[in-house]
Amino acid sequence: MNGMNIGILVIGNELTSGMTQDTNSSFAARELTAQGWRVSAVMAVGDDISAIKGGLDYLLGISDALVVTGGLGPTADDITTASVAGAFGLGLYTDDTVLRRLKERFVGFNIPWTENNAKQALFPGGAVVIDNPAGTACGFCLERGGRPVTVIPGVPAEARRMLLEGVIPLFRERLGSREQVLRRTIKIFRLTESQIDQELTREDLAIPGVTIGFYPRFPQIRLVITSRGEDAARVEENLKIVEQRITDRLVDYIFGYDDDTMEGVVASLLTDRGLTLAVAESCTGGLITDRLTDVPGSSAFLERGVVVYSNASKVDLLGVPASVIEEHGAVSEETAVLMAEGVRRLGGTDMGLATTGIAGPAGGTEAKPVGTVFVALSSGGGTVCRRYQFRWDRRRIKEMSAQIALDMLRRALSGGDMLT
Repeated sequence: MNGMNIGILVIGNELTSGMTQDTNSSFAARELTAQGWRVSAVMAVGDDISAIKGGLDYLLGISDALVVTGGLGPTADDITTASVAGAFGLGLYTDDTVLRRLKERFVGFNIPWTENNAKQALFPGGAVVIDNPAGTACGFCLERGGRPVTVIPGVPAEARRMLLEGVIPLFRERLGSREQVLRRTIKIFRLTESQIDQELTREDLAIPGVTIGFYPRFPQIRLVITSRGEDAARVEENLKIVEQRITDRLVDYIFGYDDDTMEGVVASLLTDRGLTLAVAESCTGGLITDRLTDVPGSSAFLERGVVVYSNASKVDLLGVPASVIEEHGAVSEETAVLMAEGVRRLGGTDMGLATTGIAGPAGGTEAKPVGTVFVALSSGGGTVCRRYQFRWDRRRIKEMSAQIALDMLRRALSGGDMLT
């Protein structure tokens, strides 16, 4: 690393009260670390002038630069700009260009203008404006003893774009760095952290300048490879070597890289093969269909998705015989198979996917405890069904069931083993 330390300060009563979860600091820390800088500390303070000043003073004492988020809106509790200016003994000025653009945006969005919005065009003296391509409140940068202090809004979608497009380029320009940094994210499903770690001990991954991080994000795990050094060609080559060794070892469990999502991978496979899909969901309550329709162009492959939560709906909409449900239960291999085949037949699709299970916390039996889930996939080659037993709460059981179903579909489309 090049020795640069960056402090992160997040501001807002909603954060310190626990009413809102802070996601900005974790995102900023990941992106700043990926650039080769260290994050010296992360601090959260409320909308309080003395607390903001105290946070700035502390972080500037241990950092070469700061990222500050939150409190740049038009309301009375948005006091960050004034607090930062006061902490540095600076006055405020109105940036006429920003004010004009702000009013133009309100007109373009057909939102009535109120005078308190002009507060978003106030900046400390000497500040350099950081544009906000995703919202109305611009950020700014001040120099404090040769150390840049950047301040951006707290709205996550805005903060992320401004960090990537405004703050990081500014830091690279002002802090300087000869170090080259490349990063690759490998997305893994159906293995735990300990299993992945055990598998990787069988590979030689001790390459100078390369680090590997584990980042669980239920129900998957992201393995992040970071390669650093001053020789760009060597940095890239080292990254490729480690990535290939990990891929060779974990190929059966890798579903994507970097920005890939499970649903996006499935969508690409279906589209590339010109296949269509219908989905019948019971315990997942529409989560599978929701995820698939998040993918642009999903109408090319998704013919229908139905939520058949009750026994009657399984009979009426999918043609599952009532006698099968009575004999085997709604949560059974027999019912799941008929659901997948029924929705495929009704939709006239190439494939039919179905889930049925007990998400809890009640409804389980000794034979079928809470967390019992059946996933079935029907195609021209026949129908397969798998039983799973999950141990989590209701929401996680639903999320895992949806992920399992999509992964079963992905594996089938890829010609791989769908696993048990």
